[in-house]
Amino acid sequence: MSLPDATRAYPITLPDGTGHKGTVFLNQVVSHPRMRVGDFSYASDFDPPAEWAMHLAPYLFPFSQELLTIGKFCQIAHGVRFITSSANHETKGPSTFPFAVFAPETRVGYQPDTRDMTIGNDVWIGYGALILPGAHVGNGVIVGAGSVVRGTVPDYAVVSGNPARVVRMRYTDDEISDLNALEWWNWPLDRIALAQAALNGGSVDDLKVFAPQ
Repeated sequence: MSLPDATRAYPITLPDGTGHKGTVFLNQVVSHPRMRVGDFSYASDFDPPAEWAMHLAPYLFPFSQELLTIGKFCQIAHGVRFITSSANHETKGPSTFPFAVFAPETRVGYQPDTRDMTIGNDVWIGYGALILPGAHVGNGVIVGAGSVVRGTVPDYAVVSGNPARVVRMRYTDDEISDLNALEWWNWPLDRIALAQAALNGGSVDDLKVFAPQ
């Protein structure tokens, strides 16, 4: 089975031959200077926006100091929002009111929180999840619907709730080490195509058979 064309904005073809506008390969529709997205990572929405970057990360401005990085082969469901560091107010003093943003002489460059947000490879983010400033979500993570994610989520964890907590680990420590070493998302595309059955329903050992030598 072949892989979808990573250069298509709309990778799902409807019966009439048109592309389904509600699912996009993000790096084909996003040109935001503070957002990096790997190949094959897609977002879906029942009400497709005109601007996907603004829709998914409403506080990530072209002049923001943080980066939002999303790896390869990620799956982002309807209603997911990335609340990046530009949304945060100063919290060191008695008031959190952002006085500086209302004056031109202090607004430029003012950003109390500059932490980057990183989403690993092959991450599934469920319906309506919120990813909060400074979050680092590891490879192979599953984020449950409606979860509120902060901090660091370890590779291949399943998290759920508000605040999101690890419900279980998808694999043992040794298997996670093997999966991260395999880095299947970086394999040649023909090799990934051959390994689809192992990726979707096999074991880590099954996947190793397809690793480039």
